[in-house]
Order: sequence, then structure tokens, then C-alpha cells
Amino acid sequence: MLERPSGGERTLLVHIGLNRACYEDETEEFEALAGSAGADIVGELHAQRERPDARYFLGSGKVEELAKLVADSGTELVLVNRPLTASQERNLEQALKTRVLDRNGLILDIFAQRAASFEGKLQVELAQLEHLSTRLVRGWTHLERQKGGIGLRGPGETQLETDRRLLGRRIKHLKERLERVERQRETGRKERLRSDIPTVALVGYTNAGKTTLFNKLSGAGLVARDQLFATLDPTVRRVSLGGGDEILLADTVGFVRDLPHELVAAFRATLAETRDATLLLHVIDASDPHHPDRIHQVETVLEQIGAGEVPCIRVYNKIDLATEDALKALRDVPQGRVSISAVTGEGIPELIEIVRTRLMGGRVAGRLTLGPEQSRLRAKLFDLQAVRDERPEPTGGWTIDVELTARRWRELCRSEGLSEVDVRRIA
Repeated sequence: MLERPSGGERTLLVHIGLNRACYEDETEEFEALAGSAGADIVGELHAQRERPDARYFLGSGKVEELAKLVADSGTELVLVNRPLTASQERNLEQALKTRVLDRNGLILDIFAQRAASFEGKLQVELAQLEHLSTRLVRGWTHLERQKGGIGLRGPGETQLETDRRLLGRRIKHLKERLERVERQRETGRKERLRSDIPTVALVGYTNAGKTTLFNKLSGAGLVARDQLFATLDPTVRRVSLGGGDEILLADTVGFVRDLPHELVAAFRATLAETRDATLLLHVIDASDPHHPDRIHQVETVLEQIGAGEVPCIRVYNKIDLATEDALKALRDVPQGRVSISAVTGEGIPELIEIVRTRLMGGRVAGRLTLGPEQSRLRAKLFDLQAVRDERPEPTGGWTIDVELTARRWRELCRSEGLSEVDVRRIA
């Protein structure tokens, strides 16, 4: 039986296409995933099959070719771009004499590296254990069936069943702890809803620039790295749009094609920030030639988590890196989108204005005549940055030209008892 090594940095990638060769963007994404996990890629193998082989997924001829590549390159880990069954993973390890990990296991490993918060670590551990529970099929020597010979007779299947029971208990414990954390997070969400401040969530394909945009809008100092899944734990900040209008801005985990269902299930509490948002900003890498497919992948995941009906604005980011042809194509995209560069700041004022209009309504300009006894209302208008012009009246009051969003204007009228009679609309 194969003893799994603790190392595994020298990595060989296996790209398998079903009924076709792997597309270039699929290959590039898998390479990026491996790089994000810290792999040192020493070689690649491309294969194409009509259907997966029950024993290896690959055909026997490709397995022999792969085994030679592994031996020649000193590979310590083989990464396969397809989900493997437990038996396929075990059979490949035995044939290749090295550790094998499928795409789902690779993503889980990256998430384990990125998790920083208590909740994030619990979610990753739960997803890993649920994935591991399907792998307890004697891949390790201590789970081996009874050996022959004096002194070599092991506990047989007892150890396997013991491991399964221990995993089951740990999984149950993690689910109970996550439920408590989720209830706490739900309490926080309800408080934000009661505050009547709209929530805007940044969503998008991983590495589209969401964290850079989040920092630009909020002034936060989150670390933005050029790697997949740099952001795992959600972050929420209060952001001023000017004119007294505020939003809660949430930076969320990036999506990827065929996101493992274990992660979608385990991160339901985190993804609820997206589902419960008032507005989504779908951040798209305009410089990525494959961004139409990325858009489809993100919208698929949004449907899976119940956020498909949340109002959404497409934000085409990284226009400073996009080609002239890509920028020309963007000009033909229908309304409901904005083009920006989160690095240079280009297009950010337009984005803020679009968000303000979508959430708060159009801006309303009016003229108020206030008496001396209404100095508190006058101070409030200045606090809201709503005053465009002010003229003193002979009686001691003021005539004030104000401009506010429709939402803020309705709130002001309701709180101060103002009516249409009190306000003269101006251009």
C-alpha cells in the first residue's frame, strides 16, 4: 500500500478534456490555481477522452506516459483538472507512486491557506472533512486490511470504521458551531437592515479586482494580491457616497468555474451577504479575453445561492489594461454597466453616481425659506452637504437652495414635517 508523503511541491499538471481538447482559458485557470496553492509546476500532460475510465479516469496508455513523466521529473504531486472518485484517486496514486489531488481538493487546499477568520476556518475545515469522508478507502497504510504473518495482523476494517466515526463526530460538531456563528451573523444583518442603510456587495470571478475596488471606494487597507482567492472572509465597511448618502459595502469571496458543491454548501453563511444585498456590483476583468464565459460562471453561482434576482450592475474593471478592441467592444454593451479602473480611479465617480441613483433615486433640487427658529434644520442641511446656495432674509431667516437624492429628500420631509408647499422646486 502507498504511504502518502507529507511533502508535495514539485507538481505535474494533468489537463483532461471530455469530447474535446481543454480550452486555453481552462488550462490557464488550472495553472493559476496550482500557483495560488504554492505549487512548483515541473510539467504538464494533456489528454482527451470521450468518457472517464472507471479505473483511472485516464486511459491505461496515458497512465503509463504520466508515470514516466513523474519518474523523470521527480514529481511529488500530480494535480488533475477533473473531479476524481475516491477509487480513481487511489488507483492513480498506486500506479504513479506519488500523491494525486483532483481539482476540488486543490481548491479546498487554497481555501485552507486563505481562511483567516474563525468562521472561515470552520467553513474550510467542514468542507475538507466532508470531502475527505469520501476518500476513506484504504489510501493510507494504517487503514490497510489485515496483513499476514506473525506480528503483522492489524485491526482490519476496525480502524477504517473508527476513522469514519471520528470524522462524523467532528463534522457534526463543526456544523453546530457554524450554526451558532451563522445566527450571530444573521443578527448583525438584521441590525443593518433596521438601520435602513442599503448594502452593496462586490461579486465576480476570482482575481477580477474586487478587493482593489473595495479599497478604492471604502479607503480600507485590505491586501489585494494578483492571485486566485486572495479574499476569502467577507469584509463590510460603511461608505459615504456624498450628500449625506451612505451604503454598506461588502467584499466577498471570488467565484470560479464549477465551484465545488462542498464549498457552496459550507460557505452559505458567507454567501448570504451576497444573497441579502440591496444591490450587487458584478466586477468583471475587462482585460480578460475570456470574460464573457467568466460572466456566465458567476451568474450560475449567483443562481445557485439564491442571489439571481438581486439587482445587479456590471462593472468592467481594469480598462487601463484592456486592448483597444476590448474597449471598443465594451462600448457596444447595453446599458446597466460602467467601465472603470480601480487602480487609476478612472470611472469611479461615474460608478458612485450610478450606485447613488439606483439606490437613492434621482437628485432633487429645491428652495426652502426658513425662519430664525429653524436653525436646527438649517444645520442639518449643512451636515448633509445639501446646501447649494444660501441668502439671509431681512426677518432673520434664510432662503436656501438645496440638492439631495430623492430617498434622502423623502426622509428629510418625513422627519421634519415638510411638505410640497414648503418647497419650491428649482432646476
